[in-house]
Amino acid sequence: MTTHLSAPVLCTGLTFTWPDGTPALRDLSWTAGDGRTGLIGNNGSGKSTLLKLIAGRLTPAAGSVRVTGELGYLPQDLTLDASLPVDVVLGVAKSRAALHAIESGDADERHFTALGDDWDVEERTHATLARLGLGHIGLDRTVGDISGGEAVLLRLAALLLARPAVLLLDEPTNNLDREARTRLRRALADYRGTVIVVTHDRELLDHVDQIAELRDGAVRSFGGNLTAYEETVAAEQETAQQAHATVRAGVARQRRDLLAAQTRQARSARYGKQAFADNRLDKAAAGTMKRAAQVSRGKQQAVHEERLTQAHQRLTAAEERLRDDDTIRIDLPDTAVPAHRTVLTLEGLRLRTGRTLDDLRVHGPERIALTGRNGTGKTTLLRTVAGEQLPAEGRATVHVPLRYLPQRLDLLDDDRSIFDNVCGLNPHAVPNRIRAQLARFLFKAHRADQPVATLSGGERFRATLAALLLANPAPQLLLMDEPTNNLDMASTGQLVQALAGYRGALIIASHDEHFLSQIGITRWLSLDPAAAPGTPDRQADDAQTLDD
Repeated sequence: MTTHLSAPVLCTGLTFTWPDGTPALRDLSWTAGDGRTGLIGNNGSGKSTLLKLIAGRLTPAAGSVRVTGELGYLPQDLTLDASLPVDVVLGVAKSRAALHAIESGDADERHFTALGDDWDVEERTHATLARLGLGHIGLDRTVGDISGGEAVLLRLAALLLARPAVLLLDEPTNNLDREARTRLRRALADYRGTVIVVTHDRELLDHVDQIAELRDGAVRSFGGNLTAYEETVAAEQETAQQAHATVRAGVARQRRDLLAAQTRQARSARYGKQAFADNRLDKAAAGTMKRAAQVSRGKQQAVHEERLTQAHQRLTAAEERLRDDDTIRIDLPDTAVPAHRTVLTLEGLRLRTGRTLDDLRVHGPERIALTGRNGTGKTTLLRTVAGEQLPAEGRATVHVPLRYLPQRLDLLDDDRSIFDNVCGLNPHAVPNRIRAQLARFLFKAHRADQPVATLSGGERFRATLAALLLANPAPQLLLMDEPTNNLDMASTGQLVQALAGYRGALIIASHDEHFLSQIGITRWLSLDPAAAPGTPDRQADDAQTLDD
């Protein structure tokens, strides 16, 4: 059992504020246990900041971090010098050079000192690379020769070779295809140290030992994987909702009791006045009765007001246990496309990458998942269909209004508000109708007037999605390129909800299998050159290749 004294990572009273004065974390304490921990939370909650504090990349304004043993850190914004040789990135260049010198007959003592006991450095390095799907990468190649996804895996390989006691990973699967994600999960499963991973990759989170949720400035740990966490939270929320309903009923009852008491007191006061007016009470008796009634009314009023105050306090406590219902409920009838309508045709298409594709026709509100390993041309195909890039040969003809959501969210003007951006794409819409629709995208009242530059990543995505779906003419073909790559799980859920109200055709490139399973995909198209018609998750008649 992990204790504070033996914990691999111990954070105590951490406070961090950005240079512009924006608070990130305040008096946060957390003990990370052994094994694999998935650190989750909404975008902007401070997950990456916490990892950087643990890694020593940031210095807290207050508090401390204690890490037991060596630490390895894979940042989200990984940058590697393109001119670096692969063996330098892996940290084995000196050992290799010493080994090669010894093997060539140079018996200088400094070579033996540099090599130490690492006589199998090359075998161990090649085995680690092969396990991560990088067996084809030679150790003398440079970083500039490999893809972005391979660079992430290369840096992970360097960390695994260094064998640190604690491994911190920030969104390691963001730019990886499905095969690479699987290899990464297997490598982490074999890792014997402590792993803390920030990710929204559900499959990776279902292979951790515990979940740590950063919410409202505090970390709460849950035993088990993501599925176990969700079951626990769902049960807690059901209990909290029942308690909230009970407490609300109690508040209403206390209000009724207070009103009834006030009504009785007013009736009693009127009775006393009437009795005095009818000469049924002399002046002294009436005065005594009035004073007694005032004292009684005051006591009763105080009792009922105290009960109402306590009921409100219980209601506030019950509401704090409820999580926000950030659900997008939107219906977009103008995006509907008839089932027989031709939406898109690809004829004799050869992409600028040199890739030739089979002819393709899309009819009606089809939902097509575009799959394939990184580098197979998914983004190029989407940009070609969107008209942003001309094909080398052939035609891509779109027969309905189209909108394209690329990986880079640069559609909106940062200096304008959400409302103004949406109006710019739908200039003839009634402003009140735009505001009502933005409210359904969770931009209610004054929140629609926020400048785009002030939005979090999840909010920016939601605003961009709203601008696309509310545009005029309404899109009847929507292209999306890896939309969940930088979204937290809450934002991904909101995207699923928004697409539930979209009635047009959809072509979406994504490696997120769980997300694709939630949005009603009707056809799977693979760009993998040697892909079989289907994958282990799909029947052969559910998928086809676009490779000619």
